[in-house]
Order: sequence, then C-alpha cells, then structure tokens
Amino acid sequence: MSGPAKTARNAGSWRVAADIGGTFTDVIALGPGGRVVPVKVLSTPPDFGSGVLGGTAAALSAADALPRQVGAMLHATTVATNAILEARGARTALVTTRGFRDVLELGRLRRPRLYDLSWQRPAPLVPRRHRYEIDQRITADGRLEPPADPAELARVAAGIAAADLEAVAVCLINSYVRPEEERRVADELRALLPGRYVTASVDITPQMQEYERTSTAVVNSYVGPQVHDYVTALGEGLREAGVSAPLMIMQSSGGLLDAPSVVRRPVQIIESGPAAGVIAVQKLARHMGLASVVAFDMGGTTAKASLIENGEPFVAGDYEVGGGMNITRGMGKGAGYALRVPSIDIAEVGAGGGSVISTDAAGSLRVGPDSAGSRPGPACYGNGGTSPTLTDANVVLGYLSPQALAGGRVAISPDLAEKAIDPVARDLGVDVPAAARGAYQVAVSSMTKAVKAVTSERGRDPREAVMVAFGGAGPLYGAAIARELGIDTVIVPVHTGLFSSLGLLVADTERQAVTPHRANLEALGLLTAEFDRMAQEVTGALLETDPSADPDILRILDMRYRGQRFELSVTVPGGPLDPGLMAAARQRFHAEHHRTYGRTGADELVEIVNLRVRGRIRNPVGIEAILSLPPEDARPAATRTCRFDRSEPTPVITRAALSADLRPGPLVIEDMDATTLVPPGATAHLDHLNNIVIVWTTTAPEASA
Repeated sequence: MSGPAKTARNAGSWRVAADIGGTFTDVIALGPGGRVVPVKVLSTPPDFGSGVLGGTAAALSAADALPRQVGAMLHATTVATNAILEARGARTALVTTRGFRDVLELGRLRRPRLYDLSWQRPAPLVPRRHRYEIDQRITADGRLEPPADPAELARVAAGIAAADLEAVAVCLINSYVRPEEERRVADELRALLPGRYVTASVDITPQMQEYERTSTAVVNSYVGPQVHDYVTALGEGLREAGVSAPLMIMQSSGGLLDAPSVVRRPVQIIESGPAAGVIAVQKLARHMGLASVVAFDMGGTTAKASLIENGEPFVAGDYEVGGGMNITRGMGKGAGYALRVPSIDIAEVGAGGGSVISTDAAGSLRVGPDSAGSRPGPACYGNGGTSPTLTDANVVLGYLSPQALAGGRVAISPDLAEKAIDPVARDLGVDVPAAARGAYQVAVSSMTKAVKAVTSERGRDPREAVMVAFGGAGPLYGAAIARELGIDTVIVPVHTGLFSSLGLLVADTERQAVTPHRANLEALGLLTAEFDRMAQEVTGALLETDPSADPDILRILDMRYRGQRFELSVTVPGGPLDPGLMAAARQRFHAEHHRTYGRTGADELVEIVNLRVRGRIRNPVGIEAILSLPPEDARPAATRTCRFDRSEPTPVITRAALSADLRPGPLVIEDMDATTLVPPGATAHLDHLNNIVIVWTTTAPEASA
C-alpha cells in the first residue's frame, strides 16, 4: 500500500457523522487534511441503527480508514420523533397531585383549526386509567400540605406494576419551587418499580406552567425506553465494529450531547435531525457574513424551515410535536404534544420526496402527509411501492435522473413512475406530466407556509433573506419556493444532500440550565448570584466531556409583560449585573416584542420569568475547510426534456461544469447526493466555496415554476 491510501490509513483520527432520514441515512467521514468521504444508503426501519452501522462501514471503507481511527462518532436521529408520530412509545403512567389528573386533556384549550368541526386533539400519551393521584401538595411558597405518604406511594407503585406499565412520569403541582421533594417521590418509585423508566419533571423543565411541565415529563418517559434501547444497541454495534469513540448526539437546541445524558433526557433530541442541518447553515452564514438566512431542508418525508439572524438561529423555549406542522408559537398551537425544552425554531410540514400524491373527495390534488418512506419507497425505486410520490413526479417531469440516484445506489424506473401517477392524472382529467407538474406546485405552496411561519409570522420580511436549500430534495424546490416569497437568491452548498451530517461535524458541544425567577428586575445581586451558580453547573457538566476545554457561557433572560402567557428571550453579558445592563436588556425586549407582535408596553410592566445559561465547547472544525474542496470532475453535458409550464429541452450538468460566470436556466445540476433545479428566469453560478448560487432575474409568472 502506498500513496494517498497509506497516508489516510496512518494519519490522525477521523470524525464520522450519521444522520437518519425517512428515506436515506447520510454518513460523512471527515479525515486528515479536510478529506471528506460522503455515503448515502437507504434507511433501515424499524432497525435504523443497522443503516448507521452499514453507512459508517461503507464510508470508512471508501476512505481506506480503520474503525479504530475514528476519534468522534456524531449522530442525529429520529428515533424519539418516530416513537411519538407512530404511537409506539412505552406504556406510561403519570403520577401527579390529586386534582391534576386531567391536565393533559385540558391543556391550554387551544384549537388550531377554528372552523374545522371534524378536528380532534391527539389522544393523550397516557390514558386516564394510567394516571395516578397522590395527596401530597406543594404550595406556591414551597410548603408541603400534606407531605407524601409512603403507604400511598406503595399503593400507586402496586397499581403501576399490576398494569404492566414500562415508564413513569412524576409531576407534582408547584414542584419547581421545591424540586427536591418531587425528586424524592421519583426516587421512591424507582426503588419500588425496578427496571421502569422514571422521569421527574423538575429534572427536565423546572419551570412554571403545570400543563407544559407535565406534558414534557410524559413525553420524556414515553420515548425513554425506546431511546435507551436504541442508543445502547448502537453503541454496542459500534464497539463490535471496532469504533471505540464516544457517541455524541445532536440536541434539538443545536448542540451535541453525550449519549448517557441523552438516555436520561431523550426529550432533548426530538428535533435532532432538523437541528443538525440548521447548524450547518448557521456556520455557513457566519463564514459568508450573511445577516439573514432561511434554512430550507427537504428530505424524504418532511420539509423544514428555520431562520438564522446575525449568525444565530432562533431557539424557542417550548414547542409542539406530533400535530401536523410543528411550530413553536402562535395561534396554531394546540395540535400536538407540548414540550418545554429548548429547540431551534423549526417549522415542519409533511412534504418530502416520499410524500404520497392523491386526490380528495372533491377532486382536488393533495400531497402528503402520508409517505412511502424508504421501504417500499417511491414506485420508481422498483421495490414494490405503488403509491405515487413527489419523487415519481420529479422523474416524470424530467427533473431527476431516469437511471439512478444517490451516486448510482438507487435504480430508477421512469415507467413505474408514470404508471403510479396515471390514476391521479385520470382523476384530474389531465395527462401524466400535467398531474406531476400540479403535484410539484401543490408541494411548493405547502412548503411556502413553513417558511412564512419562521419569517413573516415573526415580523421578519423574507425578501430580506437569502435562502440556503439543502437535503435530498431541497434544491429541487428551493428556487420555486424562494420565488413565491420574493427571495431573489438561493444557495445550494456542497454536500447538499448530506448537509445535516455535515452540520454534526461542525456543531459545538452544548449544555443548558434553566431556573424560574420571580424577583423583580432590580434584585441585581440575586440575579448575578443565580447566574453564577448556573454557569458553574453548566461548566462542570461540559468539563466532564472535555476536561481541557474552555467553555463559552451565554446568559439569557426570559422576559414578558406582566400578565402575558408567552416570553421572549434576550441575552445579557457576563459579569455583575448593574442598572445599565438591565436597562439595555429591557430595551432589547421592547424592540423584539414590537418586531414580533407589533406593539410595546411600559418599562414597569416588564418581568423576568426564567434565567437560562447556555454553555458551549467550540468545535475546532471550520465549515469552510469542508466546503471549499474542489468539485468532482465534470461529466459530459447531456440534455433531457423537462416540464415547466411547457416542455423544454434542459441541459443536465454537474456542479463542476459551472463557473463564476452566470448561466441561465433552465438547468438540472446533478450531484452524487442531490439534484438542483434552476428554473427558467433564473441564473446559476459557483462562488468561491463551490456553492451553487441561483439568482432570479425575471418577474415573469413562469419564474415561479
């Protein structure tokens, strides 16, 4: 062995990142000298870990690297999300204060679809018969009236054991005031119920608002056993394969967390996969100096949008999951399960490459939310799928290769795609290409709503932003969605189909702490002391991961006007707080409130709800070293017919065939991991990082195609 192969085998450690999607599992190995080896394999439900292990082995083999050379194993997973969406989490019990048994049903009495009389709230994850009440009550000032009765806890434990429940969530009224009491109850139940997964709500979200705290604790226990089994099995599989590096998993808030901590608090990884992609866009936006960026990610089952402003994504303190379009705020809440944990503000809709195309009873065209997934997958894959999907539509329209996808790993059959869409076309009374084009436009309309949810609904004008489109299907739709919103520039980065995996490679390690605060804004000594305590807690946890690190600490105030239900977050600098710093914090709160809601209140109405501390160990790997690699050699250009408002001969090229010179659309640009569509009325060129930059140059109606 000699040359590059020998160098790769003997050089320093590799970083391997694996992201599971609904259709594909994406793996990137990053080696010495910035060498990048991407691999895309089909996901392997229900045993998703097999896809991770197989993809990791394939990437290391392609890199001619040994498993023992892996110095970091990074992962983004949908296992927790899938447990909720597919209703296959653990059989869970809720233990709560007498009188609060029905808080999960009561919720916030929100109805996201005011005029849909057939709409029903998702069933609680814990049926009423599995909710157990105890007489212990913690008052608002922290007194016990009365204390917990050991005999009562024993009776509750016996009932849980008799019902053969696998997990328990404990949430007592006002436990955030006296968290040690709820922890004591949880510890007693652990002793009485060995082998059960037990969550104390104050260990996940020690904040006010009983419904949100209860729901979060229930979700944590509901997904806990499955996440434990998955993470444990994946860790064992990696060790058996010779990978001894510690497993780090992406949190919903955008930072990496060690696997043992994830097992204790799996609710922190509900949005693991989408967060990884946003972090990659964040790092790219910082490097390029972009002030406002819409991250648009479209994969096999869903499409996601997030906003990055001044180099930072919005991180919400609560959101919902399992209710159609996941959102973090607004009157659309109430459709899913409330989670009060930090998460990047991501709007998600059920539209992806595997989304099923159908017609409803009124004869209207529909796309999603049902998905063909990876098995059997779209009809054109030839794996037995017969349902028409967006991928089939894109093949019919000429946007996707009629031979193969994913670097030749997935064969494509145009005949099967046309056959699948034909019934839809007959229902609509049009030909197959017209039906496929209609499905494309319906998908664009659906995904535009997700972008609006994180821009205009936050008081931001999307026209002031640049869009970064990524994911296996994102670059096919990014330009069309941008045109609908008035965004004139779309960036398609290198390794776009594996961009979430790339985000894992450049993500920081992160820990967070939160505590409620009821003192007024002038109690500066108390505020400073509490921030210092929380900073020490977070720093200590981070140093357990890397004892040589020097963590960055960010201090955050959750603020609102007195009487409001929702808060907005503002940062404050380190060191002792003084009147000047607090006055500046109030002004930032007023400005953000006006931008979000269109109005402001008086200084004396501002109150602090929570204190937060976010600690980070900065990742030494910079995104520019990964993205600035030379593109692959250009293949000979080809031409195929693509359908827009009319059929047009369209050049089919590789990224390497582009240059800094503007090239007019229509164009189809094929990478190993994704395909980019440049519609008529737009131009494309490469920038210094080998990003494809699409710019709209016309306002003609065809440009919205």
